[in-house]
Amino acid sequence: MATDHSLTADGLRKRYGDVHALDGFDLTVASGTIHGLLGPNGAGKSTAVKALTTLIDIDGGTARVAGHDVRTRPGEVRRRIGLIGQNVAVDEILGGRQNLVMFGRLFGLSTADARTRADELLAVFGLTEAADRAVSAYSGGMRRRLDIAAGLILTPAVLFLDEPTTGLDPRARNEVWQTIRQIAERGTTVLLTTQYLDEADQLASRISVMNHGKVIASGSPEELKRQVGGDRVTVTLPRREALVPLADRLAAVIGETASVDAEAHAVTFEVGAGVVALADIVRALDQLGIAPEDLVLRRPTLDEVFLTLTEKEEVR
Repeated sequence: MATDHSLTADGLRKRYGDVHALDGFDLTVASGTIHGLLGPNGAGKSTAVKALTTLIDIDGGTARVAGHDVRTRPGEVRRRIGLIGQNVAVDEILGGRQNLVMFGRLFGLSTADARTRADELLAVFGLTEAADRAVSAYSGGMRRRLDIAAGLILTPAVLFLDEPTTGLDPRARNEVWQTIRQIAERGTTVLLTTQYLDEADQLASRISVMNHGKVIASGSPEELKRQVGGDRVTVTLPRREALVPLADRLAAVIGETASVDAEAHAVTFEVGAGVVALADIVRALDQLGIAPEDLVLRRPTLDEVFLTLTEKEEVR
């Protein structure tokens, strides 16, 4: 039966001795999307991935992946998923094509079908020219792309990516990001765990933040950013002695409360819609005859969201 969600989890629990690795974990991932799963070390991200990919038994709760229950139909789940762990799993002695053919055979394809699928994936991920070169000669980004290609031999309905760009340089990270976008565009649902918040911001249409074995916040990147406040516009003024009166006059004109940083000669306004407020502030400065040294619009970042949410959770 068709569903709008490729992955659902409801109240998952997993305990190791006195440690509750999952403590009421809930998650819903829409089909054909990239969903980010964030959290500090020890939050339960890897345990959640292991539970959803049937690598560990859960103690309580329910989960369905690609339409099948992970507890009662684990074999059906495994047939429909791909899992790319933190460490590259390809053989460095073999060439790229040999690796993919080997994985194809392990997945049960005939030799001819495995070779055909290997050539398709090498072309998709831009590795055809390096297909017969030993993987030990590949760059970090090329190895990771080959690793992801190996996880796509059977075109999974859901692909789990556990910190796929750890240790890669910026160029290699961008290569992997483009690969992940291409995977989602072809209809595969992607669950991405990452320590890089800009990675989740770049790739994920929705994000869930974990702490202490459960999800503490979910939403689009923009929705989560709004939870820690609106946009901020900072005006740097030329004269310290005029800072407070000018800040008061400017605040009165635009109808927003200002915070003053005397050390930086700056006035900051927290505003709802940054671009609109920026235009209002420029007009107000012109009306008041003020020529600022600098004018900056800054939006909240996922780093601020992450720190705010996890710090609140620690205080409770």
